[in-house]
Amino acid sequence: QVQLVESGGGLVQAGGSLRLSCAISGLTFTRYGMGWFRQAPGNEREFVAAISWSGESTYYADSVKGRFTVSRDSAKNTMYLQMNDLKPDDTALYSCAAALHGWVTSYDYRYWGQGTQVTVSS
Repeated sequence: QVQLVESGGGLVQAGGSLRLSCAISGLTFTRYGMGWFRQAPGNEREFVAAISWSGESTYYADSVKGRFTVSRDSAKNTMYLQMNDLKPDDTALYSCAAALHGWVTSYDYRYWGQGTQVTVSS
């Protein structure tokens, strides 16, 4: 079975930084895209960032552009989300996902992780 496991969440003050990790296993295909999403209680799930299978292309939501950086290590089957200058509005459950089809700007995400909580205090 394909499994995605997020880690690295926690409680930080506004302006601080966190680095999230997403480890994927059980995916036979070599080429797959990955992305990060977040959801706060009472809100809809929103897209955060995506990265191509090679790591050469990335795409970000306007709300995080310039503050967040997505990357991946294919050898470790791991995707990362470096979050800098965190704001209280960034507080949410962050989940990662993988896709076998589509382009970095619009992947057809099929596999999802359970999420890791990020809480930013003022």
